[in-house]
Amino acid sequence: MLGTRMSAFLKLSKRDLKYDFPASIVVFLVALPLCLGIAMASGAPLFAGLLTGIIGGIVVASISGSPLSVSGPAAGLTVIVLGAIQQLGAYETFLLAVVIAGVIQLVLGIVKAGMIGNYFPSSVILGMLAAIGITIILKQLPLAVGMTDDQADGNNIFSAINWGAAIICLLSLAVLIFWPSFRKLNKVPAPLVVVLLGVGLGYFFQGTSLALFPAHFVSIPAVSSFAEFTGLFVFPDFSQIVNKEVWIVAFTIAIIASLETLLSIEAVDKIDPFKRNSPTNRELVAQGVGNMTSGFLGGLPMTSVIVRSSANANAGGRTRQSAMLHGIWLLVALLAIPTLINMIPLACLAAILLHTGYKLAKPALFKQMYGKGLDQFIPFTITVAAVVFTDLLTGVGIGILVATFYILRANMQNAYKFNIIGENNNKAVLILAEEVSFLNKVPIQQKLYNLPRSVESVLIDGQHSKFIDKDVIEVIKDFEQNALSKGLNIELQDVTYKKKTFRKKQKLQKVV
Repeated sequence: MLGTRMSAFLKLSKRDLKYDFPASIVVFLVALPLCLGIAMASGAPLFAGLLTGIIGGIVVASISGSPLSVSGPAAGLTVIVLGAIQQLGAYETFLLAVVIAGVIQLVLGIVKAGMIGNYFPSSVILGMLAAIGITIILKQLPLAVGMTDDQADGNNIFSAINWGAAIICLLSLAVLIFWPSFRKLNKVPAPLVVVLLGVGLGYFFQGTSLALFPAHFVSIPAVSSFAEFTGLFVFPDFSQIVNKEVWIVAFTIAIIASLETLLSIEAVDKIDPFKRNSPTNRELVAQGVGNMTSGFLGGLPMTSVIVRSSANANAGGRTRQSAMLHGIWLLVALLAIPTLINMIPLACLAAILLHTGYKLAKPALFKQMYGKGLDQFIPFTITVAAVVFTDLLTGVGIGILVATFYILRANMQNAYKFNIIGENNNKAVLILAEEVSFLNKVPIQQKLYNLPRSVESVLIDGQHSKFIDKDVIEVIKDFEQNALSKGLNIELQDVTYKKKTFRKKQKLQKVV
């Protein structure tokens, strides 16, 4: 059976390789600067970013059932990683949290929790991503203008700016914004053009007043032997396994990474020209194994990433081979051309991250959320503000509380329809909704006990209801018993509690 599966996989590989091979080159060119940039924004070694991309390509893609998804270090996790490394105090301790997060994701996949993303309000998720975008922008602005600690004198901010780096960043942003509009040229990925432009300008500026300093360039270790390569790996500190803070960070990474992965998978499936559906539970298993591997070897937490995945789809990728091959190209680049990679100015990577942050928090998103109504816009904006001014977990928690308030309010408002009819406005009609929970008890009670004086009869219609909570039934029964004292005629239709149906048509004579 295993041989049959392997032969089928090899046959598929041979058939689609002509599409997947060139797509893998495009994804590699997009992923290389992103891996470096996200590692830089996360406060982690740049080698960790490349290592995460390699594992995301080779390990995760080989397990994942998604044909187009590409995994690697994600911009959405930079805030968590940066704060976690500082909070835990040691990178080795942080790596343990990544390993545990991978185990949690593995368990989530096994227990078939792939639908977890559907239980989070979309307004909160979009607010979280927008806040991450704003945070990325704020953190990358100093690097975009070449500000380093050894340049700043603490008195004049302009003395800390390296104008060569600032020019490189501005030109890189211009390329990222306008390059896609050139149809004949946009087959070459814009991030690759940015990297080549940065390397060229960095070399051209040497010996001038715009010259960059060593601190303005990427710095990954160059290896000349296998022993030196293996020496780059950092392993988690398992002695911190009982550290409560490690487990908090691990659960945070696991939940946020899983949500981002599931959202990315859903988005990628929508742009898949073959409209295939990716198995979400299998994807969580793949991400769990990937994060366990990454954390054990010294990498960053990873997710399925929409930027690289969409580049894969747009480049004509057909199967997960393209993602696997892109991981191999990252490994080859790390081993074969580290000197060339170290010629990339950090201002280039800052420009790529600024552009990524803008796409996460673009003004059009705020306008779109406002157009959906205040019940979507307010939780969205509060989540954005809370994440920016506190931290990701606290901000998302606050956003969920606000969104829950609006959900409960909508539930209470939509539990019934109430109308006053009749020539003299003498009849009240209360039509119950399909689901009436205990949350609707108070508004229904207030409506029944605050009828206008002109009302002489009341109809309570439950024929459309599949479930009416027992508490609401008690309110209706109490109101029915008090109808005589109010001088009302009351009629009940199909008022249901679980499987018991009360079909009652009763007219109580008005008390004279």
